Amino acid sequence: MKRPTHLLSIMLLFALVAIPVTAHAFTVSGVGAKVGYASPQDLSSTAMVGGHVELEQGGTRIHLMPNVMYWKTNDVSNVNPNLDLYYHFRPEGTVTPYLGAGVGLDVNHFDNTDHTDTNFAANVMGGVRIPGGGTTTSSRAG
Repeated sequence: MKRPTHLLSIMLLFALVAIPVTAHAFTVSGVGAKVGYASPQDLSSTAMVGGHVELEQGGTRIHLMPNVMYWKTNDVSNVNPNLDLYYHFRPEGTVTPYLGAGVGLDVNHFDNTDHTDTNFAANVMGGVRIPGGGTTTSSRAG
């Protein structure tokens, strides 16, 4: 009974190695800064700052967006790194709705007790992408 299973495993391994795999690399398509307002529970409201990098997979409508946000108030600081993925429904360069999801961490540090709490976070997002004027094409009259 071991022999047919062993032979099947070897055949499966050869089949997986023989299948050509195309690398689909993500390239940087944008970077940005964020400024916002946070109102943490039981703490004073404060400004928050952050940034993101947008990575695009050529020929697809899929984008990865690693980002981080930071705020500090009442001897409590918060760092929130996230990795989000979203999909836009219409071609690049057009106004298009998008949906996405991601994962992150919520890291609170309490200065007065030198204690840190870390929690897992899940993100769900949606909106409308509006193209900027960054890329243009030109044509020459001949």
